Amino acid sequence: SNTTAASSPPPPATSFKHNQCRLMRREELNNAVQPLLTDLYQISMAYAYWKSSKNDWAVFDLFFRKNPFQGEFTIFAGLEDCLKYIEDFRFDESDIDYLRGAMPAYVEEEFFAYLRAMNLKELKLYAIREGSVVFPRIPIMRLEGPLPVVQLLETTLLVLVNYASLVATNAARFRLAAGDSKTLLEFGLRRAQGPDGALSASKYCYVGGFDGTSNVLAGKIYGIPIRGTHAHSFVSSYMDFEELKIRVSLNNTVSLNQKAHQSKLTLSLSLCST
Repeated sequence: SNTTAASSPPPPATSFKHNQCRLMRREELNNAVQPLLTDLYQISMAYAYWKSSKNDWAVFDLFFRKNPFQGEFTIFAGLEDCLKYIEDFRFDESDIDYLRGAMPAYVEEEFFAYLRAMNLKELKLYAIREGSVVFPRIPIMRLEGPLPVVQLLETTLLVLVNYASLVATNAARFRLAAGDSKTLLEFGLRRAQGPDGALSASKYCYVGGFDGTSNVLAGKIYGIPIRGTHAHSFVSSYMDFEELKIRVSLNNTVSLNQKAHQSKLTLSLSLCST
């Protein structure tokens, strides 16, 4: 069923775990994740089901055919986003107005009324715990409900799970290669697939085992530790040592750095580097 957001602001995030409750609130969900984030043929099929009064009880299994990166496993991620999407699923008036103009003229007004009244009260969802190791051709999520309803959910759930699982799996592979003693940081914001891809990448790198991100907004929204160094432009902006107003003994700096990093090596990853 739909949820109503509380009027008071959420408390400041102190950790990713603490942030889980706050992220379940509707306003935290990406505005693009809504019923129209689907393929047109899903709505066309829903119309055909409605037209023929086909409201069978259906079972849809979500699975994948092969592991990414020619690997031996996949990390299942994106379930939280799927649950938030299902919880707030509804066609609003702007959706109905758009579909009325976009679909063929023969589509009856009663179908749009049917979409407007659609809810997911009968839907049943079963899923493996997010963050679990999963394998090809084994269902990681199962939906049971009226056929038109589960049909309309298919594309959106796939887009929420596929990219999240891809990034989390990549992050886990880096963690396995680096070992537990290394610090892994995600620095992929500037090369990500747009702002939504950047936020998802930062979040699911953290889920997959990274220690932090350079993405400040991801730190604010998800409570991920933020880290950073400096850019080449910062170094090149200083032409000579006379421009340095604050100086530290090189010997002291080297000594401090050796102590700080004798047990840890920080590795930075650009997700889309070529």
